[in-house]
Amino acid sequence: MTGRRTSLPVIAAAAGAVLLGGCAAAEEQSPLNPVGRSAEAIDVHWQTMLWTGTAVWVIVVAMMVATLVRRRRKDGTGESRGEGGGGRAILFVALAGAVIPAVIIVGITVQSVWVLQETDPGQEVDGRTITVTGHQYWWEVEYPEHGVVTANEIHIPTGERVRLELTSDDVVHSVWVPELSGKTDMVPGRATSMWLETDEPGTYWGQCAEYCGMQHALMRFIVVVHEPAEFEGWLAAQGQPGAEPAAVPSGEPDVSTQDTPAEQDSELVARGREVFMSSSCVYCHAISGTEAQGREGPDLTHLASRDTLAAGTLPNNPGNLAAWVVDPQAIKPGNEMPGTDLAGDELQALLAYLESLE
Repeated sequence: MTGRRTSLPVIAAAAGAVLLGGCAAAEEQSPLNPVGRSAEAIDVHWQTMLWTGTAVWVIVVAMMVATLVRRRRKDGTGESRGEGGGGRAILFVALAGAVIPAVIIVGITVQSVWVLQETDPGQEVDGRTITVTGHQYWWEVEYPEHGVVTANEIHIPTGERVRLELTSDDVVHSVWVPELSGKTDMVPGRATSMWLETDEPGTYWGQCAEYCGMQHALMRFIVVVHEPAEFEGWLAAQGQPGAEPAAVPSGEPDVSTQDTPAEQDSELVARGREVFMSSSCVYCHAISGTEAQGREGPDLTHLASRDTLAAGTLPNNPGNLAAWVVDPQAIKPGNEMPGTDLAGDELQALLAYLESLE
């Protein structure tokens, strides 16, 4: 029994090391690799508590071991340790049990206050504000100053502190981008905010960090950090209305000529637009520049430019898009998008149109 009890701390420590190692290797969502100003402040605080706690634990365990060894070496005579031994013991207990812990607690408290100031959502930003609304189970992202609406992707420039104004359309959600910031809740009927800032371009994964329903784990998003000029180009492109395909030709086809592949593609896209506008899609989705102005689901104006479908559930490619359109409940049960019953040629045309929305 003694051997088993002794081995439990060792097993727990080994399991913890494995779990922490797995977290460090998860590059998509790792708080152990901070690149944002807010995340870096949080990481400094976490590292301080980790290594301070580790040092205290090592010292306490070493003292326990030393005490056990010393007791075993005693000859059992019960001899006094000499005058002044009791005073030294009292002084040691006072230092180890009161003074040193008090200094550690005060130091960590001071650092905690500093971190709260560094991550304060009320800090001034560089002027850009992005509105993020949580839905079950996707994210609506709006750039109100530019009239741009997208979904499941937040784009920001490097070297600029950007404010995120947060709200929820249904239940409590929470925005968390581990490499860029701490988490902030989104509460229905209440406005909250946070800011993002980093000098490192790249793509960083975020996650809903507050249980919000059966698809909470698949409510993900990405933050894409651009160089300033690249960001302005992206913003300008997103501000353009959806591309207008060529009209579907009417009447009997001219058998004396044969359409080129480009012309055939254009006709397929135009046919797909008709399928979209005549289906139930228009009641939930919006495409800028068309009569489709639904707001229940994500804005599709530039759907083809996005990296993922269904809030990070699937890579954005034709096969996944087809599966999502036909039977989204099979992929993400409990989401609010119904399946779409289309004939094969109608589905191909619709996919061609959606893939043209860059």
